[in-house]
Amino acid sequence: MQITDAKKTTQTDLLSQIRHPVRDDLKATDILICHELISRVPLIQTITQHIVSSGGKRLRPLLVLLSAGACSYEKNDNEHHELAAIIEFVHTATLLHDDVIDESKLRRGKATANAQWGNQASVLVGDFLYSRAFQILARRSNIPVMKCLADTTNAIAEGEVWQLMNQNNPDISIDDYYQVIHHKTAKLFASAAEIGAMIAEQNESTRAAMANYGLQLGMAFQILDDLLDYCSDAKTMGKNIGDDLAEGKVTLPLIYAMQTAPTQQADEIRHAITNASIENFHSILQTLKATNAIDYSRAQAQNYADQAMTMLDHLAPSAYREALSQLVTFAVARSY
Repeated sequence: MQITDAKKTTQTDLLSQIRHPVRDDLKATDILICHELISRVPLIQTITQHIVSSGGKRLRPLLVLLSAGACSYEKNDNEHHELAAIIEFVHTATLLHDDVIDESKLRRGKATANAQWGNQASVLVGDFLYSRAFQILARRSNIPVMKCLADTTNAIAEGEVWQLMNQNNPDISIDDYYQVIHHKTAKLFASAAEIGAMIAEQNESTRAAMANYGLQLGMAFQILDDLLDYCSDAKTMGKNIGDDLAEGKVTLPLIYAMQTAPTQQADEIRHAITNASIENFHSILQTLKATNAIDYSRAQAQNYADQAMTMLDHLAPSAYREALSQLVTFAVARSY
């Protein structure tokens, strides 16, 4: 399905509206990110600057800042900027490692770091970002926040290994898939939202609601992300279409289609997953459409989005809460 430029522009405008309440904080966070990426090692500087300038959406640090604002955080210093930068460093480290594992060549419309500088450099710079994140975190000695992020990075690592174990395996269940994306993606969203409530010194109930908001948002985001591999295009997404199938990665649309398609079409999908082949990509795409796998996956993303919305009832009305609501809408409506 071809995505029109007008549709992407509308989505970009929505994202701009979402950022508006924390626009100054986002600028301050970007300045801090650039400062914290300074290293005596030239290659680290080169690779990190390549990533920072590649045009990411910065959703996870945005979530920290919006959550803090919605929870009435008093901006008496730059702790919220530091935590937003930390979340972005953790996320970027996972991207560097992911691209090595997946042998990806394109991200955000640019060559990946591993494609330009090799796997070894990419893994080591990913490690640098993880360690720099915890260096910044250690300055505050905020034990609850440190525990939250330590648990999160451990969960992400588990999710990555879990996904690797499931690679080329057409027999994984929908529950298996949900477990992977819960750890690999949604957990970091949950931490970003919860940390905003933590530094605003909210009670346990509000903290739990914000963590749950982030978790449901992250689940919706990843399901939609996996779906876009079958219903967007390379220009819009900034990466090659069919990459997931070419990596033998089993996602929700494929699982549902295998469960509901006639035997011949299901076997074709199974063969593609097992052999990490996109030879029959267009035929498989037709099967996804015929089985309503795309509509089913979109509906599941919307279910998680609806659950995220209910968590916002714990917050008082504000521009920040409205932005958090719009962020859910963006997560399931986007084409990139």
